[in-house]
Amino acid sequence: MADQDDVLHLIDDSDVDRPEASTVRKWKIAVIDDDRAVHEGTRFALSDYSLNGQTLEILSAYSATEGRELMRAHPDIAAVLLDVIMETDAAGLDLVEFIRNDLKNETVRIILRTGQPGQAPERRVIVDYDINDYKAKTELTADKLFTSLTAALRSYQQLERMVQTRRGLEIIIDAASTLYDFKSMQRLAEGVLTQIASLLNVDCAGILVLRDSGADDDNFAVLAGSGCYRRFIGATGQESLDSDLKQTVEAALKRRKHEFVDHRSVLYVRTGSGREVVVLLQAERDLSDTDRSLVEIFGSRLSIAFDNVILYQQLQDANAQLEDRVAQRTRALMQANRRLSAQWLRLQRANGFKNEILGTVAHDLKNPLGVIFGRTEMLAELIGTDSPRDTVTSQIDHIRDATKRLITMVDHLISDAMADAFDITIRREPVDVAALVAEVSDANQPSAINKQQTIAVSAPTGRITMCDQDRMREAIDNLVSNAIKYTPVGGRITVLVDHDAEHTIIRVTDEGAGLSPEDLGRLFGRFQRLSAKPTAGESSTGLGLSIVKRIVEMHDGQINADSSGPGQGSTFTIILPATA
Repeated sequence: MADQDDVLHLIDDSDVDRPEASTVRKWKIAVIDDDRAVHEGTRFALSDYSLNGQTLEILSAYSATEGRELMRAHPDIAAVLLDVIMETDAAGLDLVEFIRNDLKNETVRIILRTGQPGQAPERRVIVDYDINDYKAKTELTADKLFTSLTAALRSYQQLERMVQTRRGLEIIIDAASTLYDFKSMQRLAEGVLTQIASLLNVDCAGILVLRDSGADDDNFAVLAGSGCYRRFIGATGQESLDSDLKQTVEAALKRRKHEFVDHRSVLYVRTGSGREVVVLLQAERDLSDTDRSLVEIFGSRLSIAFDNVILYQQLQDANAQLEDRVAQRTRALMQANRRLSAQWLRLQRANGFKNEILGTVAHDLKNPLGVIFGRTEMLAELIGTDSPRDTVTSQIDHIRDATKRLITMVDHLISDAMADAFDITIRREPVDVAALVAEVSDANQPSAINKQQTIAVSAPTGRITMCDQDRMREAIDNLVSNAIKYTPVGGRITVLVDHDAEHTIIRVTDEGAGLSPEDLGRLFGRFQRLSAKPTAGESSTGLGLSIVKRIVEMHDGQINADSSGPGQGSTFTIILPATA
């Protein structure tokens, strides 16, 4: 070659020493042409090419078919030197459509080269096909090839930055819209690293580390990584990092401030929630002051984003706690409503009971009051006359008996009201039941004597039972008085007390009219009228046995009634726990 502007002569460079392979990143260039001499001449002309410190890696394809496979296998090819006519007259143009439409590769720069310009007119090709330059092979001087390729690579670099910027922004926008958990923080961190590299116009490796507030030095997580640091994504703890990288992160956490040294930039960010973020960028060039300011701004924005995640999580927790409190309060209100409903039912029953007892009292009190009123009228008529003393005494006795009946009925009503009280309690104490039975029997002797009846008591002394003495006296008195009431004149009432290892047993047996099967079925209900009638015309409220049953059950005991049938008498048995 005499001059660089002369036409490039294609020579054999098989004996030319080639430079050793470099570890520096290279521009990938594809030469797609069916003329092997073109490949060789291109390699020779560009053997010492360098742009931004990067040399070339030239890949070859000798047909459009091979070109398709080459472009599919290497999506990072920066520029293509493409022949138009190969297998067919339009093979190169068809390959352009394949690259743009099928592979969706819009960044690779395509320089179309042809030896027959008339076959593919420049204006029509430039308009109809997405190519970036058109050269006739007769124009292939070294300078023009250098110029075209440099323009193509710079254009490619700018497009790559735009693509990276768009990708970083898409990641940031996508992550920001769903910034609710740790996974979305990782996505945002990845977008930030990508965006920083794009805006700084550098190829860099980056890593972003997060440590919780108050955590130990080895308790952190790698949220994002790019370049050679991508393999650390998801790692936790210092031991998962390389020694040099671990020392850098440790130093940043201790230093707690930014550091820019050579090609390495280390950012330290502490979030409002106390978490610590370390961002490491390894670039191929030193960052300018403007670049560093930009990196710091991104770091601060990342801090705000992380705090938003924490705030959102706290909000979620607060909502969950609020929902739990609402659920608890709802359950409490429902329970209160159920209690109110139950109380309302009890009030209704109490009101019904009140009406029933008032009717009963009115009915049962009417007869004694009538007797008192009538006898009083008779006494009034006898005053001032010479009536015999026996006549006056008889009227007074009738009044006294009616009054006693009224007192007894009132006592029963008071006892039943006390037994039905909602807050009634049993006071257990040691009681000698034998002595208690004897006391109740002695108290009922006058009523038995009036009917010429006998009360026989059999109760071994010295045995103690835990019970409420007053309540049990009331229960036994009801049974004994009932026995006297329904036993005929001259009859016998037997009261027995027995004990076993766990129970105290009290039996009251009469010689009355007995109980029918119907009586046994409703015996202990309130206001029940039995088939048998008191043998001396005594009154009955129908409450006595229901009171007895209530008292016994409050002692965790049982009461039973047995009768062999009408005319065979009855036996009432109380069984109490001996201890409580």
